[in-house]
Amino acid sequence: MSEEYEFQQPDKALYSPNKKGPLGKLLAPVAGFGVTFTTLFRPTVTEQYPFEKIPPRPRYHGLHRLNRYADGLEKCIGCELCAWSCPADAIYVEAASNTPQAQYSPGERYGRVYQINYLRCIFCGYCIQACPTRALTMSTEFEIAGQHREEMIYEKQDLLVPLAEGMLNPPHPMVEGTSDAEYYRGQITGPTEAQVDWVRQHRPSDESISTAVTAGTEEVRA
Repeated sequence: MSEEYEFQQPDKALYSPNKKGPLGKLLAPVAGFGVTFTTLFRPTVTEQYPFEKIPPRPRYHGLHRLNRYADGLEKCIGCELCAWSCPADAIYVEAASNTPQAQYSPGERYGRVYQINYLRCIFCGYCIQACPTRALTMSTEFEIAGQHREEMIYEKQDLLVPLAEGMLNPPHPMVEGTSDAEYYRGQITGPTEAQVDWVRQHRPSDESISTAVTAGTEEVRA
């Protein structure tokens, strides 16, 4: 003899997740402010910028910099690889040839025009990876703003790092007896007497002559 069982649907109202007891109904109007109330008792983490500036991380991608070698020559050789690698088309480079009377970088060419449009730049760092001479790096400077479009297009003079102590202002010849390979390998430690004499002969009023420190010495020239 078989028995028949009647399947009964459960009462949805009894098992509804939205069903609240008396206490839940009482606190329902303020339950949404629970996160707000708990946050009120936590320490304040608001940064009072620009009155209090917190230094960014060492590897922060900020304003680009065009670097120099130890004798003052520019590292940029105008190869345009940074411009080709930029996904935002924010970099424009125009190269020119070095001459015996105007040697700005080791080798045959230098970056005569260098522009970065910071209205387009996404700070991805692809240009840094593409640079074969480590001429282009990124600093931690993040305050990049302007009132006009023209102010956001940085030129070479805005990106090129100033002369460090002991460097000689280009243009001037490369270190005698060397090629661009010695520069790329980091074997140049500073300007030489011949470079300083060349600048004194062609630009006697150049201020870097009096502060240049020749390679192998620590004595500042008078």
